[in-house]
Amino acid sequence: MDHPAFDLPPLDARRSPRTGWTRAHWEAVADHLLASVAPYATDDFAQYRLPGRPSRAGDVSDGLEGFARTFLLAAFRIAGAGGDVPPALLERYARGLVAGTDPAHPCAWPALVDMSQQLVEAASVALALHETRPWLFDLLSPVEQERVVAWLAGFTGKRTPDNNWVLFGVVVAQFLAGVGGPHEPDGITGGLERIEDWYVGDGWYSDGKGKNFDYYCGWAMHLYPSLWARMAGDAARQRLYADRLGLFLEQYQHFFAADGGPVHQGRSLTYRFATVAPLWLGVLTGASPLPPGRTRRIAGGVLRHFADRGAPDERGLLTLGWYGPFPPTAQDYSGPASPYWASKAFLGLLLPPDHPVWTDPEEPAPVDSADQALSMPAPGWLLHATRSDGVVRLVNHGSDRDRVQPADGVPDPHYLKFAYTSHTGPELGGAASGVDNHLAVIAPDGAASTRGRIEPLAVGDRFAASAYRDGAVHVLTASVVHGAAEIRVHRVTAPTGRRVRDGGHALAAPVPPEAHVGADVALARRPDGLTSAVRSLHGYTSAGVLTARGANAFGEHSATPYVIADDHGGGAVIYVSLVQVGVAGEEPPAVGVRVEDGLVVLELPGAQTATVRLGDAPTCQWAVQGRDRP
Repeated sequence: MDHPAFDLPPLDARRSPRTGWTRAHWEAVADHLLASVAPYATDDFAQYRLPGRPSRAGDVSDGLEGFARTFLLAAFRIAGAGGDVPPALLERYARGLVAGTDPAHPCAWPALVDMSQQLVEAASVALALHETRPWLFDLLSPVEQERVVAWLAGFTGKRTPDNNWVLFGVVVAQFLAGVGGPHEPDGITGGLERIEDWYVGDGWYSDGKGKNFDYYCGWAMHLYPSLWARMAGDAARQRLYADRLGLFLEQYQHFFAADGGPVHQGRSLTYRFATVAPLWLGVLTGASPLPPGRTRRIAGGVLRHFADRGAPDERGLLTLGWYGPFPPTAQDYSGPASPYWASKAFLGLLLPPDHPVWTDPEEPAPVDSADQALSMPAPGWLLHATRSDGVVRLVNHGSDRDRVQPADGVPDPHYLKFAYTSHTGPELGGAASGVDNHLAVIAPDGAASTRGRIEPLAVGDRFAASAYRDGAVHVLTASVVHGAAEIRVHRVTAPTGRRVRDGGHALAAPVPPEAHVGADVALARRPDGLTSAVRSLHGYTSAGVLTARGANAFGEHSATPYVIADDHGGGAVIYVSLVQVGVAGEEPPAVGVRVEDGLVVLELPGAQTATVRLGDAPTCQWAVQGRDRP
């Protein structure tokens, strides 16, 4: 099967000194993605049957997903160009709409039924129809329009999961209202009111009940209400959503590394550069607190990051994975076309070419200018980034997706680890999956405790704390961040005869990372110098590195450093470790530790002291050269 060539415009170092990318690059990538899926279309372009593992919904639903998600990309491209696109692109999606909504067509779309994947795709179809209405829907015949409306109207009264899915019905009903189709106004207000229960402040939504914090906050919980308000012309709600989005973006701009890599945390990571959708949304709705040049620098950096690393692949397709294919990244609802929710990244094409976000010179991202340390009480996170290597690190004391208990009893590694970064991913499979970024209490039979639910306790200045329980084991952990390092203070309460192990970041590469183990430190190093290390500061007796193959989205070979205490004497015992990933130095820095009556005093580089008080409400007090920090 022939595939279109992928040619990018020349880099523009004057306008985009950081990335070299301009609007022309975004258009080129969009055109390449759209051209590359065309060979996989069914008759009349009703479905796109892409190669790869089918989802649990089946081939027909997967084919609809291929149409709907690429239609969203086509819509941004068409509307952003004022309809001035090759006629073949308009023809493809017009024919697909007509065929897909014709019940007599052999490739007709499945009806919208309760809890079905089709409900997700209906929202993309509705948004795309709204944006392209003058060039597509309005040019269909009355009979064809009626069929499109009838298919979308099937959403009315259908049950959805109690999470971001409630917003899909909102945008479908709003499109129907705009074209005079049947809809329930209560379905719109009900969905919008439901998400109010999940707003936790500072711009953060949980994706449904519980502590479900991840990229869905941006590419779903903010995206759909703001786009709905734009469709409906509801100025009051638009102001509400814009205010929240502005608060969110103040924090969210820090989630991207200097090389464009997003922090690797949460589910549906195969959507990749969809992570930049809320950045464009902020500009589109007037909510963004970022300078226009910074928005383009971050967004362009992310898109280029993936394009430079094989996404899309040599066929021009987005696969189930991170860079290349990596099936463990996907969920059971993910099919071959699921990665095309990445189409949301192209929302910025709706902004005109003369908008400052496209014409202003790029401005540095936060990590380009200085080290960063950010506390986020709403999700229970700390974020710290270092300018010297451009790495962003997220310390997790809040998000655990606690309302979702996996059928196999294994905690979700994308939520329950202590830390995530822009340059590393959790181990997914094999013995290594329970080691990285986890404090495990290991029984004599080898069974390790699991952090199944997180009890958030505190978030403060470069400090956060939480606890977890697993049977007779109780672990209270306080994290202190300093530069590239996270110092973990654990109070472990457990029976005698246990071992205690704390794992660092799993480092992955195409070739096996080098491993070095000393008496109190273990590290793994990639050929490019990126190093993951763990140093014992108090309580541990030895160190090691666990290797794996085929378990990490960032490379075929991975290695996880750890420290371990051979004998937990029973009761409550303090353990302190330093975990670091970056390229600054061969080994992590030494930190002085004093443990005295529930206090742990950390003597950090730069004459700084952090005094951690453990208990039901942990605290951290900072001092500089013996004085309380102002």
